[in-house]
Amino acid sequence: MKIDLSHMVTESRNPASANIDALNTEEMLRVINAEDKKVPFAVELTLPAIAESVDIIAAAFRKSGRLIYMGAGTSGRLGILDASECPPTYGSDPSQVVGLIAGGHKAILKAVENAEDNLELGAQDLKDIHFSHDDVLVGIAASGRTPYVLGGMEYATSIGAKVISLSCNPVSPMTDAADIAITPIVGAEVVTGSSRMKAGTAQKLVLNMLTTGAMIKTGKVYGNLMVDVEATNAKLVERQKSIVMAATECDRATAEAALNACNGHCKTAIVMILTQSDAQQATELLNQSNGFTRAAINTPSK
Repeated sequence: MKIDLSHMVTESRNPASANIDALNTEEMLRVINAEDKKVPFAVELTLPAIAESVDIIAAAFRKSGRLIYMGAGTSGRLGILDASECPPTYGSDPSQVVGLIAGGHKAILKAVENAEDNLELGAQDLKDIHFSHDDVLVGIAASGRTPYVLGGMEYATSIGAKVISLSCNPVSPMTDAADIAITPIVGAEVVTGSSRMKAGTAQKLVLNMLTTGAMIKTGKVYGNLMVDVEATNAKLVERQKSIVMAATECDRATAEAALNACNGHCKTAIVMILTQSDAQQATELLNQSNGFTRAAINTPSK
């Protein structure tokens, strides 16, 4: 299959870096840094599409649906990175956000030849994880034309699931195939075609927003505190105590006692302290409030 790269913004040459190989080290880095500064502004222009996507993902979460990322190469790795960071940050089930990469697990560390060009593989990978119409698919590809991702998007659409695309070219097959297209146009890369740079940075920013926004909208954050954080190491045990202290303005001993009483669940400890209830009562308040800490605290006592 012949691929025409001439019309892709992500494959165009950047005049700002045309002589980058002749610059000294600091000058070279200033060129890279100047280009990187353009990324958040490109992402800003896509905020309406990101917001719409967050609402769709949060609605899926509330109905026990999943968020599935799908990409090849850098795009696939970024999806896996974002997915893998949700459970320790938000105490979410590892199956709630899943990253798929063309070529499977071994492709995380090393490119798998021709995997991204396999249209059928994208659909099969979704079938293998029992992807359903209750789930949301986010296809990620800087080019907007990766066959593996397009195959997954086509399958997801065929079974009635919501499909979102994240790409960095203004016109692409992925944009056409998506219900919502998130398209930060970051321009030509410093090294021509090296889309792990500005395009990859833009993708990382957007993925951060998708999961962070959806987790906030499903009660995983109180104020700006990650109140469902899992204490899987010594640092996170201390973070839990700090979170409870910050949320309730209590002392360390009170925070520790509350966490011990509720098996180390920040959210429950916070509600216990602020409503002067025990662990069982706090759990009931949270259940009545669908897991939202602020609502649980403001629930009238019976």
